[in-house]
Amino acid sequence: MPVLSTHAPLSALAQILHAARALGHDAWNGGGATPRQGSPDELTDDIRALFTLLNQRRTPYLLVGDIALLKYTEGRNTDDIDLLLSLESLKAVPEISLTDQNKDFGRGRLRSAPVNLVFTSNPVYQLVRDKCATTHQFAELDVRCATVEGLVLLKLYALPSLYRRGDGQRIGLYENDIFMLCQRNRPDTKAILDVLKRHMDADAYRELCNIMSDIDRRIMRVDRRSP
Repeated sequence: MPVLSTHAPLSALAQILHAARALGHDAWNGGGATPRQGSPDELTDDIRALFTLLNQRRTPYLLVGDIALLKYTEGRNTDDIDLLLSLESLKAVPEISLTDQNKDFGRGRLRSAPVNLVFTSNPVYQLVRDKCATTHQFAELDVRCATVEGLVLLKLYALPSLYRRGDGQRIGLYENDIFMLCQRNRPDTKAILDVLKRHMDADAYRELCNIMSDIDRRIMRVDRRSP
């Protein structure tokens, strides 16, 4: 999967979402092409509408998750758009119909566009929205997007919970995402860990330091073999 280049059209996002739905896990289990999928053209229109509404209403948000990852590195297919915003900001976009919600997360849709929501009621998520933002220019409009540092911070912050749940598949995906982001972009991971230290217990912080050390060693192995 290619990196999302600057000025890529929003139709590129629609193609990614559509491919993930058509070729992902559900497709192999008889749940593939269903009416809820929408065509790439419908998705393009609905994604354009989503970000146009957010921008027109000056709604503070960040694009995070796997779509944001594609801004910085080759990623994996995803069938959702992930937005980080406050509950108050969500009220400014009633066109997003919620299907599930708790204190930190929600799921919804804007017509055919599926949206995962991450809420700034959690101080770590608010920090990322306020301090780790940039703008990615699509052909049609600008989209607020998490920086490399913000994505690494979010992935690291999620890992202790994933380990407690024994979610091995997601652990592997997240740790590989962190490796790819760090190997290609070289963020200051010590500064990121210093931020997280203030938001988790000592055991979880030590485990994150060990994970990051393992990832650093992988990067060093790649560097030694690079021409």
